[in-house]
Amino acid sequence: MKPLNLVALLLFLAGAMWALTRSEPIVREIQVTYFKTISPFLKGGSSLETKARDLLEETKHSKALEAETSAIRSEIGRLRIIESRFKELERENSELRHALNFKKATNFDVVAAQIIRRHPTTWWQTMEIDAGEDQGIGIQLSVLSNEGLVGIIDRPLKNRSSVLLVTDEKCQVSVRVEGSPEVGIISGQRGEFDRNPTLRLRFLSKDASLKPGQRVFTTGRGGIFQPNILVGTIISVERGPLDSEALVKPAVNLSDLGTVFVVLSENL
Repeated sequence: MKPLNLVALLLFLAGAMWALTRSEPIVREIQVTYFKTISPFLKGGSSLETKARDLLEETKHSKALEAETSAIRSEIGRLRIIESRFKELERENSELRHALNFKKATNFDVVAAQIIRRHPTTWWQTMEIDAGEDQGIGIQLSVLSNEGLVGIIDRPLKNRSSVLLVTDEKCQVSVRVEGSPEVGIISGQRGEFDRNPTLRLRFLSKDASLKPGQRVFTTGRGGIFQPNILVGTIISVERGPLDSEALVKPAVNLSDLGTVFVVLSENL
């Protein structure tokens, strides 16, 4: 034992012997003084113990809360995936209902097809569908949606086909303007790569009396496009020295196509 510890032990024993040899009142007074001296330390220790216990409980509660939060986040993620899938199924069901209604309402014998490929650089010129020669599709057949004219079959293959869109300048359609004697040729415009490209209606009469909002339909001339298919609506008219031209908004939202219909023949 170290000398310092030995000295401390001897002093403690001496103090204890001294205290025990005193009279009872003196011993009680010593005890009271002792407890008064150590009481703050006992209270402080008790308080620290309580705080430590509370801290441990709070830590346990925080860990449980963190685990519960993580579980809730996982559940929210799962529900969002389910919601996204539900919306996709709802959209597909809506397209199928529209397709069924279109086939019932139209006077054409049509084949329904889904868009399977569109390239960003030719977004407003061409697209591919999942129907081809095996489904009876040939070249230069009209392609429609329930909104109106989409384009024409450009290149049919075995089980898929390329569609030339009405917004391509090579797709030229003979049309008439509703509520007027005006007829002309409509086509896409070169270099138009906007989100909502317009069509160009040419060869109108010099004094064509047209107004924005008038609808434009196919005439059926040329034997390619059936008559009375909606192509678009007049946006504006520009008169020239020899004839007039008009800008036309396409009837079909070509940026968001899902199901289209290829016209095989006209039902008589």
